[in-house]
Amino acid sequence: MAPELGSRDAPVELGPWEPYPPPGLAETPVATNGTLATQQLRVTLTGPTTSGKSTLLGTLSTGTLDNGQGSSRLNLLKHRHELATGVTSSVAQELVGYRDNNIFNYSHDGIESWIDIHDFTKDGRLVFLLDSGGHPRYRRTILRGIVGWAADWTLLCIGADDMEAGSESGHSASSDDISGVDLSKAHLDLCLNLDLPLVVVITKLDLANRSALQRTLGKVLSSLKAAGRRPKILQPDQSSNHDLTEIPGKDIDSVGAVISAINEAGNLQSIVPIVLTSAVKGRGIGLIHALLQGLPLPPPPTSRDYIGHALNPEQPASLFHIEDRYSLPAAFGSLTPNPAQPMDMGTVVAGYLRFGSLSVGDKVVIGPFPSSEDSPRVQTPDDRASPANLGLSISHPSAVELGRSAMRNAVSASTIKGEWHSATIVSVRNLRLPVQTLDAGQVGSIGIVFDPPKEEPSSDGLERSAGSIPKLRKGMVLAIPSKHMIDTGLSLQAASGLTAVFTNEDAASLTVGSLVNIFVASVRAAARVLDVTRSSFNDDPNSTIADEDDGIFNFNEQNDVNDAQFKVATGVEVQLELLASREWIELGSRIVILEGGSKDKSGLEGLVGKVVEIVD
Repeated sequence: MAPELGSRDAPVELGPWEPYPPPGLAETPVATNGTLATQQLRVTLTGPTTSGKSTLLGTLSTGTLDNGQGSSRLNLLKHRHELATGVTSSVAQELVGYRDNNIFNYSHDGIESWIDIHDFTKDGRLVFLLDSGGHPRYRRTILRGIVGWAADWTLLCIGADDMEAGSESGHSASSDDISGVDLSKAHLDLCLNLDLPLVVVITKLDLANRSALQRTLGKVLSSLKAAGRRPKILQPDQSSNHDLTEIPGKDIDSVGAVISAINEAGNLQSIVPIVLTSAVKGRGIGLIHALLQGLPLPPPPTSRDYIGHALNPEQPASLFHIEDRYSLPAAFGSLTPNPAQPMDMGTVVAGYLRFGSLSVGDKVVIGPFPSSEDSPRVQTPDDRASPANLGLSISHPSAVELGRSAMRNAVSASTIKGEWHSATIVSVRNLRLPVQTLDAGQVGSIGIVFDPPKEEPSSDGLERSAGSIPKLRKGMVLAIPSKHMIDTGLSLQAASGLTAVFTNEDAASLTVGSLVNIFVASVRAAARVLDVTRSSFNDDPNSTIADEDDGIFNFNEQNDVNDAQFKVATGVEVQLELLASREWIELGSRIVILEGGSKDKSGLEGLVGKVVEIVD
């Protein structure tokens, strides 16, 4: 019998948001839910290679302990080379549910798919867990997990034997000494530079002796305190948990004190829980479950999180970041408003809703696409040659030259016209569950059907099709224009460049004319440095200096302008020109440039800044 789609025996190529393409329309699940009200937490696992990220995720999602050889992670791997080498190169995702301290994963007798987890977790919490690679050669995957998916919390995994030499493979236990680079510190520094809400998970507790554990913890504590973070160590008891279906009461009590401290601090970044775990003996796994059930959620996202209305009045009503795309089955074409419409006009995009809401039947725009006359000579980021695709380390001379050659040959995005195409939403799924509406901050897949291309008269008087819809790619957005944009005929921006401000002085070392890779939300793009200058700026993105209705000219005792609103900082201003394609970039959003920073040769050193200007 063929495995049920969405079950543990289904092909591993299916993503968590993929709509399980049905063989026939009659078998298509019906969206009975208007919107999914169950609390949702998005968590990314990151850390150096062989630090036990995938093993931990396998234990959390299946409820089975590891055999010491990585057995618990086998269901997460997508590629043969991952099975052969044990090194994860892709983003794996799993779902775990919690309700009344009960754990709902694949160890439960009644759970065979994510749909079952939804059923058991009503009025509880769903935790969407993303695993990613740890080796520097897969740094795009690393950044996609911790930047692109905009996780609520990040679990940084570091092996307890991190400082130990001599594992079974003959290398350091966590493959930390890659060309003399401390990858654990590089991953930790990246998370701290990005100012992420963070949990540090010390894994492989069963392999480390006391001195190695002390050295590893000392390194972590020093970095956290230097960054102004307050560490809180959660030590497991000596008992082993082999059948964990409910969170132990003692773990709930231990975690409760840390959760209370985070809530009292009023800042998710202020306190960093540190958990000691072993996926072989089950120690600390209950503490991880207790944290996942209780970690505070960030406030619901809005279109004004990054910058006020006065500086950015042209925000769309809803914005969905595209992290992946799929082809719809032919049967899905019968759901389109026009049955005669070509089947290839339908597709599925997956990602997360930055703000607003999306419902079945909504009219949306997608892009930016290159114009039809530009598209033959434009390479998208997915099409360009990549050192990682060839199995090369980013520090390998051939990889460096390959990357430089590809970007040197790329055309400036300013020479490419950005186009937006209209479409209709025909299906919505929230973490695989069919729903009518997706709310802000939720992850899901959107089934869309593009509007038919307009027929254009040719020189001989005959009408011909304007051509097929250009290829969708990661980094695009799906949006509903605001009423103001519709009334004024204003289109969404398709940026050809940007200006960003960095507080790290290392940004001044960027060379004008140099080529870099930038990461902004779901966008990964090649860019050229046009200018580097020092500047002063207001570092409060929500400053009301020019945004309050009162204005700064209405002086009275009850409406004095707070001096903090005029807080000024100094930094390095960098102007960047995008290459190969235009992108949607939100003003005030965070930007990462990896070709800069401390030059520790980890491939993860970089510069974190804020976008302060968009160039059309």
